[in-house]
Amino acid sequence: MCGIAGIVGGAPAKPVLEAMLAALEHRGPDDRGLRVGDGVALGMTRLSIIDLVTGRQPMVSDDGAATIVFNGEIYNYRAIRAELEAGGARFRTQSDTEVILRAWEIDGARCVNRLRGMFAFAIWDARRRQLLLARDRLGKKPLYYWHRGDTLVFASEIKALLCHPGPGRAVDWPALHHYLAYGYTPTARSAFAGIMKLPPGHTAVLDGVTLTARRYWAVPGGVSVAACPEPSEVAQRVRAEIREAVRLRLVGDVPLGVFLSGGVDSSVVVASMREVTSGRITTFSIGFGEATPSYDERPYARQVAERFGTEHHEEILEPKAAELAPVIVRSFDEPFADTSAIATFAVAAATARYVKVALSGMGGDETFAGYPRYLGVRLSETWARLPAWVRRPAGAAAAGMVRESEGSRNLRDWIERFAAGAEQPLPERYLAWTRFFDAPAVVALATPALAAHLAGDDPDQARRAAWGGRGWDDPVDGAFRIDLAAYLPDDLLVMADRMSMASSLELRAPFCDHRVIETSLMIPPAVKTPRLRLKGLLKAAYADVLPPAVLSHRKQGFMVPLARWLRTDLRPLLDDLLSPEQVRARGLFGVDQVERLKREHAAGHRSHADRLWALMMAELWVREYLDRGGRWRLG
Repeated sequence: MCGIAGIVGGAPAKPVLEAMLAALEHRGPDDRGLRVGDGVALGMTRLSIIDLVTGRQPMVSDDGAATIVFNGEIYNYRAIRAELEAGGARFRTQSDTEVILRAWEIDGARCVNRLRGMFAFAIWDARRRQLLLARDRLGKKPLYYWHRGDTLVFASEIKALLCHPGPGRAVDWPALHHYLAYGYTPTARSAFAGIMKLPPGHTAVLDGVTLTARRYWAVPGGVSVAACPEPSEVAQRVRAEIREAVRLRLVGDVPLGVFLSGGVDSSVVVASMREVTSGRITTFSIGFGEATPSYDERPYARQVAERFGTEHHEEILEPKAAELAPVIVRSFDEPFADTSAIATFAVAAATARYVKVALSGMGGDETFAGYPRYLGVRLSETWARLPAWVRRPAGAAAAGMVRESEGSRNLRDWIERFAAGAEQPLPERYLAWTRFFDAPAVVALATPALAAHLAGDDPDQARRAAWGGRGWDDPVDGAFRIDLAAYLPDDLLVMADRMSMASSLELRAPFCDHRVIETSLMIPPAVKTPRLRLKGLLKAAYADVLPPAVLSHRKQGFMVPLARWLRTDLRPLLDDLLSPEQVRARGLFGVDQVERLKREHAAGHRSHADRLWALMMAELWVREYLDRGGRWRLG
């Protein structure tokens, strides 16, 4: 696992590349390498996992014509190596980096089709004067770039790009619009104008002044219920695919562990590990100092650890969110509003004290139907067919029957959103449920100056394209595809990478293996959720090995008590970042709307925790990255 950076064209000075690498040291504290010359500079910082002795980078081909820098892990590199050796290739190292380089010498950019893993890499071809950039299918590893004329600068994180004099700090307004809608920036853009992301499943070739991107993998098509095998056969296949994905992710020359939350997904990972190894398994679980049953799954994690004989570690963490918030912003380099980042940062920091690699159950919800909103899509189709004169009073009555409490306020909010969404067609209905600020809320929130920048932009366009309008047998299939195309790569995998690498920890996610996802999408949603049971198929596949309590307890998620914190521990930070004077001076959001959100949340009338946190993180980002030499303001 590494941080990579490079400059092609212009005048790539060595001090600039060294500064870029220094900004990426947390991604690879074990080693650093660079190669500068002939108008090209390539460098990397290394977290040594595979081939600790001879796997140094940048790595150069035998004839000196090609140079590679690579971030990630290729889990099937030994199989690829054997294939290449059978064809006459010879290797100098035991590293997966050299396997990519040799595969490129034979296949060119198509070498990515051989690779099973997480990766972002760059290969400079000195003969053709071409640069190849590549990123894995799901986007587990990041790759940002800035391109002007014959100059291209790339890096694993934005902070490294900002060390180069080319990229500036102007705001990318469509990306900010997307952030207000969903809490993170979109697939191909960043919060900085001109700094782009190579999308997941893409390669790009720089030839002179032309950068040409090509998609090599996309989420595959679905299947009808009629074409699906028997559920027992499907369950066996699912278990076999997950077992293989886990087995491949045990590769490495350093100790590894598992994030064991106590939920189904991480428990499945541990069960699969025990099926393929009789050796030591180290598991890690956390709880919060103010833990309540709503936020603490450690009792379930203990049952799993006992069942599979793991070396289990538990820690009670009391993350000081007010202190962590600026650290999180600096880790992402962009505004990022998923509060799970706080818990992920904390557990990664704790785990990194013991191991350099950890497996995670991330991706299980998107691949095997773990979110209640998937059932909501199916239920909403029935609800939408009711006459409006029945729906509206029924929705209001259901919300009014919910008792007043912290959890019930969230439930009441969800009921109101569900009922309102039924007035819209799919996929608009699903998009409305997943947004932080829907379109009318953005209009109400934005000042006239901000509204002018956002005019004409549609942050939902890519999600509508992912839904596809193909007339799936089950509309839940469209919801899966939206999450696999946007939420998983742009939110969860970004969070996993940044929060783990902030502690120099490599995180591996078997459920995000592209073959596991392809298998999942060949299974109709109704088969994944038999009798409207979330993850019913996955639970059935592991019913013979997982503790019954783990299989039956309600999904809790990797959450923090943000709503409560904003009324207590985080209240001073909230009042600082979103004071009327600060909001007015910044010029982005209407003071009255922000004050309304604060007032309603403080009084407990409605929970606006996610929306307030999104605005707070936006203000923190502006302070960290735009307030340079004075207070930045719009207009």
